[in-house]
Amino acid sequence: MALTATIYNFDIELADSDRQVYETLALRVARHPSESEEYLVARLLAYLLEFAGGIEFSRGVSSPDEPAIAVRDLTGRLRTWIDIGTPDADRLHRAAKSSDRVAVYIHKDPVQYLKQLAGRKIHNADALELYAIERPLVDALVTRLERRIAFSVTISDRELYLSIGADNLTGRVVRLPFPG
Repeated sequence: MALTATIYNFDIELADSDRQVYETLALRVARHPSESEEYLVARLLAYLLEFAGGIEFSRGVSSPDEPAIAVRDLTGRLRTWIDIGTPDADRLHRAAKSSDRVAVYIHKDPVQYLKQLAGRKIHNADALELYAIERPLVDALVTRLERRIAFSVTISDRELYLSIGADNLTGRVVRLPFPG
């Protein structure tokens, strides 16, 4: 018997002062059985950090040729390809050729990942945006993860401030240089 996705409902008050984005979001996010809770949390945080008109989650693992998160214009053209974790160089190369902008949010140790990318051929590699989400923030959010959860997040200078009930969590998202 095949396992089915688990649906999470997130009610989020987003205040991103870096980009002047202030929204109330009600998100239904499917977590594939092979997807870790850490990956789900990183995917959610990346969505909030990149929130813009036309943003959408992909169909996930069932669509390996799509980004984890996409931003499309009104014509359906892919404007921003957003990946989570440690996509390989070939995937990044294809992504850079198919969209105007590529961003990767890493929720694990970025040092080893950057070593893997060093010297690899990636289209427009200098424009690739690599971000590391501080691991303690991901871990703290995972411990509070429920199927229905409400929280507020404020983003200022790539620092995230989350309020979940009586708990306050903070963590940074740091831009990493592409290994040359």
